[in-house]
Amino acid sequence: MVDFNRFHRVVNESMGEVRVQVKLTNAVDEVLVNRGLLNPNQLGVYETQALVDTGAVRTVLPMDIVQQLGLRIRGQQLAQYADGRRESVGLTEPVIIEVEGRETTEAALVAGDEVLIGQTVLETLDLHVDCKNQRLIPNPAHPESPVFRI
Repeated sequence: MVDFNRFHRVVNESMGEVRVQVKLTNAVDEVLVNRGLLNPNQLGVYETQALVDTGAVRTVLPMDIVQQLGLRIRGQQLAQYADGRRESVGLTEPVIIEVEGRETTEAALVAGDEVLIGQTVLETLDLHVDCKNQRLIPNPAHPESPVFRI
């Protein structure tokens, strides 16, 4: 007789969250520095560990980091959380996001208390999530640099 009340739980202890070192730079400040209109000492740069969140579409920055970078809030964007809640959140000026030696520039959403790297950065930088080894890896088809599809 088959026991349908038995529950087999399989836990893979090697799976877990992926965190990466990220360098964030105020893109507007960088342009001004490059044009000689801003002292390089005033360039907004912040380095931290970020959570790679494949469920998030955009990059998310906490307000304190937005302020440290000197980013302006350009507008509001409707965001939906994993639990279904919706909320209007700030949308920043462009920020340069450097991960694994690759960089891209995009506006970020302002919410929460930690940096989240979303799908747009992963797609643009051509990085894959290696959950088993808890890291990001370059797309094996383009290991040297990102390849953009047009």
